[in-house]
Amino acid sequence: MARARLLLVEDDAALAELLIWHFEREDFTVEHTADGEEALMLAREQPHDLVLLDWMIEGGISGIEVCRRLRRLPDTANVPIIMLTARGEEEDRVRGLETGADDYVTKPFSPRELVARVGAVLRRVRPALAGERLAYADIEMDTVAHKVRRGGDSVPLGPTEFRLLRHFLEHPGRVFSRERLLDSVWGREADIEPRTVDVHIRRLRKAINDGGRSDIIRTVRSAGYALDEEAA
Repeated sequence: MARARLLLVEDDAALAELLIWHFEREDFTVEHTADGEEALMLAREQPHDLVLLDWMIEGGISGIEVCRRLRRLPDTANVPIIMLTARGEEEDRVRGLETGADDYVTKPFSPRELVARVGAVLRRVRPALAGERLAYADIEMDTVAHKVRRGGDSVPLGPTEFRLLRHFLEHPGRVFSRERLLDSVWGREADIEPRTVDVHIRRLRKAINDGGRSDIIRTVRSAGYALDEEAA
């Protein structure tokens, strides 16, 4: 499997070092710069599979302007961009997405969640680079062999529970309503009641929590479910 190449544009040295460590541990190749002008030069000189771009980089041009220019360049127009920012207001999120970002991660964030979200974007746009393995906390999934392990132990799952867990692993930390899960896991044409989701969530919980393991699936009252290691 080819290693995915990331361009990290982040002027917080400590955060950049942390992210580089996490992504290289997952077999990514990471090129880093703290400067917007240099980011544009690097993006033109060497093809990257995804750009992690800080909105608030100091000096020179802003991250949002880097995003805008990358979208105008023929060689980078289709490269996925994930914005990293402390600006969490809806207006800012909309502005970032309208400028051309594919996803938006608000600081502070979990590096492991960011790795998972990068993997999800790559699976959509570059399946060959995304790999066959999904992981979060102590759960690992081989999507090709259809095998799941937790803490190194095999976890037997039915087809529906496997698809449900895969969806959660692709979007760790996010809360999904029953209706949204029905649409994503079962499909729009499925004639299934929303409460059916609860049944499969219980089955999934029973399987991955076997042996007294902590419950990693969080129930959010009146909202839905999320895969969240803090729920344990």
